Amino acid sequence: MNTQNTPTEPAPVTEDIPQAGTVSTVSPETTNPMQDFYRLQQELLAYTLAFTAIIFISVWIFYSLNIALNYLLGASTGVVYLKMLARDVERIGSENQRISKTRLGLFFAVMIVGTQWNQLQILPIFLGFLTYKAALMVYVIRSALALDYR
Repeated sequence: MNTQNTPTEPAPVTEDIPQAGTVSTVSPETTNPMQDFYRLQQELLAYTLAFTAIIFISVWIFYSLNIALNYLLGASTGVVYLKMLARDVERIGSENQRISKTRLGLFFAVMIVGTQWNQLQILPIFLGFLTYKAALMVYVIRSALALDYR
């Protein structure tokens, strides 16, 4: 008996097409970029608020309530700055290509008020404002370490 290997037809390819009434899952590669942006925005805000609370209580314990309140003023300004920055970044993709310059004006206004008012101290206000930068650094380091583990 002479048997030859004859090519067989390939099996038909079946695609997973969602049927009516079924739930389909979306892979991480096809997520909406704006959802990623909103998740990043919420995460940075949460980190910033957590750092603000921890540092405020620490400064209050180790220094004084006055210095802690100065820090809180700066940190609150930093949170507002971060929210304004997120709003401007969100607008870049949809409406106009110009970003607002009022964010920097907010920082300068707080610094000017801090220099003119005798009860306020510049250094705690400035360091409080930079609290959002610490949250950014923690997010970047956490993201970089998460990529190494994948």
